[in-house]
Amino acid sequence: MRISVIGCGYLGATHAACLAELGHDVLGVETDPRQRALLASGELPFHEPGLDTLLATHVASGRLRFTDSLADAAAHADLHFLCVGTPQRRDGRGADLAQVDGAVEALAVHLDRPSYVVGKSTVPVGTAARLARRVAELAPAGADAELVWNPEFLREGHAVEDTLRPDRVVIGVDTHRPEGEGLAGKVLRELYSPLEDAGVPVLVTDLPTAELVKVSANAFLATKVSFVNAVAEVCDAAGADVVALTEALGHDVRIGNRFLSPGIGFGGGCLPKDVRAFGHRAGELGVDSMADLLGVVDDVNLRQRSRTVAAATAMLGGSVTRARIGVWGAAFKPGSDDVRDSPALAVASALHARGASVAVYDPAARETGRRMAPDLDHVGSALEAARGADLLLHLTEWPEFAAADPVAVGAAVRRPLLLDGRTTLDPAPWRAAGWTVRGLGRR
Repeated sequence: MRISVIGCGYLGATHAACLAELGHDVLGVETDPRQRALLASGELPFHEPGLDTLLATHVASGRLRFTDSLADAAAHADLHFLCVGTPQRRDGRGADLAQVDGAVEALAVHLDRPSYVVGKSTVPVGTAARLARRVAELAPAGADAELVWNPEFLREGHAVEDTLRPDRVVIGVDTHRPEGEGLAGKVLRELYSPLEDAGVPVLVTDLPTAELVKVSANAFLATKVSFVNAVAEVCDAAGADVVALTEALGHDVRIGNRFLSPGIGFGGGCLPKDVRAFGHRAGELGVDSMADLLGVVDDVNLRQRSRTVAAATAMLGGSVTRARIGVWGAAFKPGSDDVRDSPALAVASALHARGASVAVYDPAARETGRRMAPDLDHVGSALEAARGADLLLHLTEWPEFAAADPVAVGAAVRRPLLLDGRTTLDPAPWRAAGWTVRGLGRR
């Protein structure tokens, strides 16, 4: 198929390259000239394993091209994916839909033949129905320009796998149209037929259900993370061990052991803002129980950062002033250079603000971390971050850190004190090497 992808940031660049990998002819629309130039040369402006190869391959083949013209996109394709950002509003109340509205308004006026506008951005429920009316009003093709919603479920660090081998594909269509699922559902099913043939479930729903699937999935995951972190706080108060406790919980098939690892909490550009936006929208709809629940989930998550700072301060005798602290990790998760709402950087910055000298190392996020937190010392290796440290913090669970030699690291630090903020390091070899190891919720 001939496809356009509007907005070629993290989501859009991934979707465009993966659609090209599936054999489609893709035109990406990106207004940022620097980012567009990088993509057009086959270079990725961010870190995502495996995506750089797909991008370079399909730019070279001509199957993937980039422009800044929506008129060109409308001329090229009849299937247009909206992949623009929906950041949290500055007042914290819901999602900022300016980019989505702007893209729809600018594209629709060029749609002069039957076509489909496919939303992938995460939006508050009710947005798709409003945008569908706007597309029909503005498009010269009228009702033949149809809006569909096809939410994304990407995990940073696994975006290629999640696009080409997803858990499910959800297609939301306007079921009030006379043809019901009609051509829109059929066209999207055809697009994703290689995935469906490989056994991926393809679910066709109405528009509001499709909008709610993504935010509900994120809200459930966030609730699970915050629940285990609240349990870790109870373990601290009761003298229990949260690692042993979560191992026992994970054997219950109704619960499972995924995302039951306590730590400094979730971050990134999606989960925190989606939880807040969903809670805000639920409140607007009068569903106060969901709004209250997600408010507590968010509060518990943010509290993990202050708990980590407090634990670090306690390990240094009650004050971090003039202490040197080494931090392993800046990205909000391994496999990414994304530092948006990163718990690791938040903790590092809070300790710096309290008078500590903080050296941070991240395998991928050194430059993005420096731009986000320029007051910190961003160094080039794990050993350099540890050198001369009074305390070492493990805050992003990169495999490199799990493989570190406690003896070699111990020779670099001033004091062998380790705070494992992700509860993923094996404390036994560290303690055997003379380290004092602490973790939230651990005895």
